[in-house]
Amino acid sequence: MGMWFRLIFACSLLLLLLGICRGSKIGVCYGRNADDLPTPDKAVQLIQQHNIKYARIYDSNIQVLKAFANTGIELMIGIPNSDLLPFSQFQSNADTWLKNSILPYYPATKITSITVGAEVTEASSNVSAMVVPAMKNVFTALRKAGLHKRIKVSTTHSLGVLSRSFPPSAGAFNSSHAYFLKPLLEFLAENRSPFMVNIYPYYAYRDSSTNVSLDYALFESSSEVIDPNTGLLYTNMLDAQLDAIYYALMALNFRTINIMVTETGWPSKGSPKETAATPDNAQTYNTNLIRHVINNTGTPAKPGEDIDVYIFSLFNENRKPGLESERNWGLFFPDQTSVYNLDFTGKGAVDVSTGANLTSSNGTWCIASSTASEADLENALNWACGSGNVDCSAIQPSQPCFEPDNLVSHASFAFNSYYQQNGATDVACSFGGVGVRTNKNPSYDNCLYMTTGSKAATAASNATASPTRASSSAAAQRISLQIPGYYSLAPFLLLFFSVFY
Repeated sequence: MGMWFRLIFACSLLLLLLGICRGSKIGVCYGRNADDLPTPDKAVQLIQQHNIKYARIYDSNIQVLKAFANTGIELMIGIPNSDLLPFSQFQSNADTWLKNSILPYYPATKITSITVGAEVTEASSNVSAMVVPAMKNVFTALRKAGLHKRIKVSTTHSLGVLSRSFPPSAGAFNSSHAYFLKPLLEFLAENRSPFMVNIYPYYAYRDSSTNVSLDYALFESSSEVIDPNTGLLYTNMLDAQLDAIYYALMALNFRTINIMVTETGWPSKGSPKETAATPDNAQTYNTNLIRHVINNTGTPAKPGEDIDVYIFSLFNENRKPGLESERNWGLFFPDQTSVYNLDFTGKGAVDVSTGANLTSSNGTWCIASSTASEADLENALNWACGSGNVDCSAIQPSQPCFEPDNLVSHASFAFNSYYQQNGATDVACSFGGVGVRTNKNPSYDNCLYMTTGSKAATAASNATASPTRASSSAAAQRISLQIPGYYSLAPFLLLFFSVFY
């Protein structure tokens, strides 16, 4: 009996461990408001070619669902605002829809979430009152089919759902939406569904360029915006907007609801007054966005927090109304050629002037400040080797960059690796003020510091040391098993094996 108990406990612990190691996701929105797009089959092939594992559509079109079958792509589907009334009125409508439009294609088509309505607070007609009843009916239909734990139900919002977003710590929901938001947030918390929001720093810049710098909107800022209430430092608009939502949720005591960004992006073309809508800016924003997300950086208020993000949109859509930019958010033209080069892995730095991978960092490196405190260096080093996704095996004992065995030397190697992997920008060498740029190559002996576009020579040393940097003083070495972007696993693994064996 004791052995079986230990086995069950160990298996449960392992499942919990796997759940912890989920990580953030990057997906793409597949909008179809156009008359010149390729067939769904070809669109899905394009998504696969670029190794995109997550996609969002805005309805439950049968041909599109079929196209995603057996691809392994996790798909978010939608119920448009025009269908909210029948879904909210009768449970039978939701049951019939699920039976006829979803179940015949599931699980071959890997549907993982359903959005019930979209940005209803922005809709001209008052449909927000229908959202929660419709969500509950869809959830009940899923529960009857035994799918309520596999497919999440939520709805999407614009940032206009907030009445205040700056400073982030003062984030608050618009009180005029209280009648709609309270039951919605209760539903999300009860069923562990995410708060879905569409966030566009582009609009914040376009509509208030005197208050918002372009670099801040593009993740390129070399300066920081300080939240006066918390002292937190923000280097980009997206993080500030996300934290405003976090604080708005916390103000209503909904602390357990996760946030999912169901749309964000940057247009590549606009009207004459939309001067920021260019291919270069679109490429810069989405490249930096992808890197920011997959590094599991989190936000200043939620460091290391997983957040799933969907880039809008797969194609330019020529039937969308409004300014010229509205028809030019696509990553691809309808003929399936790229509007600009985009690395979905987030590992490459892109030269926006040529679209080519960078092969140098203009002769600059990032090293640790010799005047920084040991505590600040240690914190920054641990972050770089953990959440920063830097391969720190080269500074482990017996490896090329272990000597000299001191904090400044080890931090310098890690800081430079992060700096080069993240575009060699001023921000990428900040590290809370303990990183400094230099024009002198800090490489020595067999310890070669990487430059942008290169691979660290030390990474080829077939090192088998832990990927996290260990505090390597002679008195004590703190070596932890860690997967970049995830939580430290060593305590869990030790407990797992001790229980089982």
